[in-house]
Amino acid sequence: MKITSLTTFAVPPRWLFLKIETDEGIVGWGEPVLEGRAATVAAAVEELSDYLVGKDPRQIEDHWTVLYRSGFYRGGGVHMSALAGIDQALWDIKGKALGVPVHELLGGRVRDRIKVYSWIGGDRPAETAAAAVEAVDRGFSAVKMNGPEELQYLDTRDKVERVVANVAAVREAVGPDVGIGVDFHGRVHRPMARVLLEALEPYHLMFVEEPVLSEHVDGIADVLRASSTPIALGERLYSRWDFKDVITSGVVDVIQPDLSHAGGITEVRKIAAMAEAYDVAVAPHCPLGPIALAACLQLDAVTYNAVIQEQSLGIHYNTSNDLLDYVVDPSVFAYSDGSVEIPRGPGLGIEVDEDYVRERAAVGHRWRNPVWRHADGSFAEW
Repeated sequence: MKITSLTTFAVPPRWLFLKIETDEGIVGWGEPVLEGRAATVAAAVEELSDYLVGKDPRQIEDHWTVLYRSGFYRGGGVHMSALAGIDQALWDIKGKALGVPVHELLGGRVRDRIKVYSWIGGDRPAETAAAAVEAVDRGFSAVKMNGPEELQYLDTRDKVERVVANVAAVREAVGPDVGIGVDFHGRVHRPMARVLLEALEPYHLMFVEEPVLSEHVDGIADVLRASSTPIALGERLYSRWDFKDVITSGVVDVIQPDLSHAGGITEVRKIAAMAEAYDVAVAPHCPLGPIALAACLQLDAVTYNAVIQEQSLGIHYNTSNDLLDYVVDPSVFAYSDGSVEIPRGPGLGIEVDEDYVRERAAVGHRWRNPVWRHADGSFAEW
């Protein structure tokens, strides 16, 4: 079997899909996207295709190694996202060629389903609480919400109290047994992160996500290790080498590699195994499309320390299209009792609606991160 072509499709709301074709008619799909840099990643995929066309798609480990190591400059968001989508598509091809789901090729399932959480929004405590109740009514047993808005290094107490009021309202609305994740989104610097972590302890959170940017974790390691709230991070780390120091430092309880950013199934499986050696949990980051989610679920199936899966259904980014629009059979992602079944179909376990992908790719997108500024005019982390 030989690879004949790689084609990318930028589709709304902010995703990039990849189709890899072979001379035997077997097609694989991947999702090589870095939000806000879709066109750049598409260019990287096109550059990497020079090596892949004409090769046997089943030699996944060798292709990964060459595509990573043959570049004198390697790693980072663009390179690893391009490689991630290619890797997903190659696993999809191999599974389809053999008539089995990817998780069978990785040793078989350790679980039949995995818990999922729903993102909730709202500008005021009552609105956020209502969104949480609605998610629980739909069967979710865990939710994730934004924590603070932009914060200066030293900021006012009223901003802290607004965060606390929002979280308190959600906890009161859903009761003690629903998991609540609070995402700081890397918006918080060390001084205020200390304050917020302490203020939120009474609400027994499932985790606090990205309390500070990953590059600042070492400066607040003592605080993170001492926190009674589990600390989650990793969506902006791209390889096992990026995760190595974070995991060995003991500051993180839950790592969140993104299978569309961190080298795909091949690399994230190695990251997860490294985390397991340190008794650290895995909760793959995935506010993306259906191909990325399918790849995550194949990994979750074989990863003992996978604990919960992010998914984007109804997330605030999905205004023009949503997760289920691009698959032929949306029931493959049917949520029940706060969990989703591991897809059992061949490859990634989903069938992409290529006609609709092409229709929406004609519209495309140019999604960009918003730019925030503090009251004094200086840049604020989004």
